[in-house]
Parts: sequence; C-alpha cells; structure tokens
Amino acid sequence: MHLTFKETKEEVYAAQRVSKHVSPHLHNALEIVCVTEGTLEMGVGQELYHMEKGDIGFVFSDIIHHYQVFSEKTSRADYILVPSSFAGVFKDKIQGYAPKYPVIRAGQIEPDVYNAIQAIIQMEENEPMIVQAYVQIVLARCIGKMELVEKSCVGSDDLIYRTVSYISGNFRRQFSLEDMARDLGVSKYVLSRVFSKTFHRNFNQYLNDARLSYACTRLVNTSDTILNICLDSGFDSQRTFNRVFKERYKTAPSEYRKNKRRNG
Repeated sequence: MHLTFKETKEEVYAAQRVSKHVSPHLHNALEIVCVTEGTLEMGVGQELYHMEKGDIGFVFSDIIHHYQVFSEKTSRADYILVPSSFAGVFKDKIQGYAPKYPVIRAGQIEPDVYNAIQAIIQMEENEPMIVQAYVQIVLARCIGKMELVEKSCVGSDDLIYRTVSYISGNFRRQFSLEDMARDLGVSKYVLSRVFSKTFHRNFNQYLNDARLSYACTRLVNTSDTILNICLDSGFDSQRTFNRVFKERYKTAPSEYRKNKRRNG
C-alpha cells in the first residue's frame, strides 16, 4: 500500500518485501520493521542492531538509519512508514524522543501486535483511519518495552547528520553540490569529502540513490505513470531517469515494475 495525502503530502507505505542494503537516510515518518524471514541489520545513529524472525524495529522521526543484509539466504520483512500524526497520543514521544535500543525481540511481543502489522500490510489504500488505529495498537503494546531518550542522544548535529538530513528532505527538487554547500554553510570541497569518505560515492551518486529508492517504491506500489514518478522523484527528464535507472538495476523502469509485481 502506498498512499499520499494531497493536503499535506504525507505518505503511508506498507509492504512485505525482500530486505536489501539501504543507504543512510532519514524522514519525518515513523518506521516499523518486522522481520518475517531470515535476518536483517538495522543501523540507527552510530549503532547496528541485529534482527531475526519475529523481531520488530522502530525508527522514530528524523533519525538517521540504514539497513544491511549479511546473510546469503533470502531475508524478508514487513516495512511500515506512517506520518507521526498516526501515532495519536504517542505523537510527542515519536517526534521528541528515540528508543535507546530500537529492537524488540520476538519473545517479548504479543500476538495481537503481529496481527495488527499484518492488517496494515493487507489494508486497502482508501482506509487510512483504520491503518492509524492499528499503528496505535502496535505502539500501545510496544512503546513501553523501550527506554526512550532525548533524540540528541541518538542523532547528531554534525555535518554527516546535516548532509543526510538535507538530501532526505530535498532530493525531490533540483539542486547542485554548490547549492547544498551554501545552504549548509560549508565549502563544496568539504562537502564533497563527506560524500567520498563517509558514503563512498560522490554527490550525484548519493543523490540518485535517494531518488531511485523513492522511484522504485512508487513503481511497485502505485499505478502512477513512469513520467510522473520520474519527475516527482527529482529527475529533470525521463531520459536521464531511464539511463540512471538502467545503470543501477540493469533493466528499464517498466520492466522493473512488471517483474516486481509478477514475482511479489
């Protein structure tokens, strides 16, 4: 399910998918991840947390996180992203705090939490209020099992954090390395070294990673046209989008969509 609210541009995403490497990023949404097969490594801030089947991880608003898969076997997980407003009475905690240890082990989780997650995954796109109710069930059962700390204890105000934050918040519009450096108050050479030494890719590669990740989600989970997805993901033309997409995934966007929908 992928739903966008026209009034606020907030998005709801819920799907079970094969787990893969995801570069460091952040967003305003609450993210809930439940491993259904294999293992997953969830990186939050400077730490990496190992997850096994049945474990559930929580990423609160505006926290840098990433995912890695070390196992050669297939790993799958339920991924849910919802606006922090869906948290109801827990909204202030989601926005102002972060879990000190963001993973709850399977043995600590009640069956109705898994039932709620499955209900969200299977929900129709026209039922956001029901999704909100199930999210609050998950939080009501789980948030008390986590020690919450000030968000500053998990995140960071350094240049790496600000770089990830800037890309995550702006990748859908056009900007250059020079524009970004000016907005962050640093030289473009300093910023360029952050990309090469920390993320092991240059500015354009990292920016395109963010755009492609967003585009892939839209390709699989919406019926939007490829042109609309291309432009909404931040690419200046479909020609550029097709070229960058094929370089990364070795297939055209239309074929990627067909294969993902056919294979699940």
